[in-house]
Amino acid sequence: MDFEYSQEQRMLADSLQRLVAENWTHAQRRARQGGLDRAAWQALAELGVTGLTIPAEYGGFGEPPDSLLPVHLELGRGLVDEPVIASGVIGATLIGACGAWGEHGNAAARHWLPRIASGEAIVTLAYQEPGRRYATEPEICRLSERGAALILNGSKDLVWHAAAAQAWIVSAVDAASREPVLLLVSRDVPGATVTETTTLDRSRCARIDFDQTPVAADAVLARGETVRAALALALQWGAAALCAHAAGAMARLLDITADYLKTRRQFGQPLAAFQALQHRIAEMAVAREMGLSMAYVAVAALSEPDERQRRRMIAAAKLEVARAGRLIGQYAVQLHGGMGMTDELEVGDYFKRLTVFDLLLGDSAEQLATLAETAPAAEVAELAA
Repeated sequence: MDFEYSQEQRMLADSLQRLVAENWTHAQRRARQGGLDRAAWQALAELGVTGLTIPAEYGGFGEPPDSLLPVHLELGRGLVDEPVIASGVIGATLIGACGAWGEHGNAAARHWLPRIASGEAIVTLAYQEPGRRYATEPEICRLSERGAALILNGSKDLVWHAAAAQAWIVSAVDAASREPVLLLVSRDVPGATVTETTTLDRSRCARIDFDQTPVAADAVLARGETVRAALALALQWGAAALCAHAAGAMARLLDITADYLKTRRQFGQPLAAFQALQHRIAEMAVAREMGLSMAYVAVAALSEPDERQRRRMIAAAKLEVARAGRLIGQYAVQLHGGMGMTDELEVGDYFKRLTVFDLLLGDSAEQLATLAETAPAAEVAELAA
């Protein structure tokens, strides 16, 4: 895959850089407290960010996977916390996959994908359940039949940007057939209670409780193996976009730290003149390059036809990006001294975002388990020996 920016990608990245600089300053981000700014969200949509990879037939731009890189690098540099990944990447990919593979998803794709692309609608995925960490097979949330009606009961936890969404894609288990199903549930459906909370990095997530919630028959997007395949694909796209976002955040945090060491003086000279601190900056620079390289790997994996190899590449990328982000975040706080721990500086904001990155869509332990599961037999035998 060629990661050299095309002319269109360069123009988009430059425009996005200007937009982020105007709308996601330190003060503006703090004022929002993770809430959705509709004007800023619409500005992103007008640039094509929300419909970047949605097919042109559904109102998007139909860009290939490598277009995620320039866009999410810039969003990460600005710590943009609007639901671009949650809706424009994960939600759109999931609806598109169900429309292409499932017998039930075509109408949903025609209705929702143009609205996601235009920024009119936000659709997020609700797949995690209380006490079940990153399990993608639904168990607690159940769909049952009552006469001609479908009834949804159960809970979903840690639903990214749930309160800002117009609809949720909910995974559940069919009480009769025991197979997984995906449902597209409207935000204003009766019997759904949303309990929102702010996360460590000031983003928003929520728990959704369904109590005898009626679901229309045409809300079913997919069943059985289609659910498993579509969920896996959507989460892989989300992880790749997250890796690019984290790489952008690392690059910006390194710039902030290097500028601070050049201006802060001690013993009559800038901190950047001290060799020990130069070594720290060099380590951060190496980690930044490693993170960026692995973001390339994650995006390249989306074009990998072999599903096992794709999982392996994305797991390795997310694991290494998390390690790089952890090092850069910790060093940045340390090099700023006591000031690095205060709310007055945005260093802490980047540190928190990079910390939360590891927890989203599978933490490091989850990625290691995936690597072990997808490792070639020869490697496993060598390790066992």
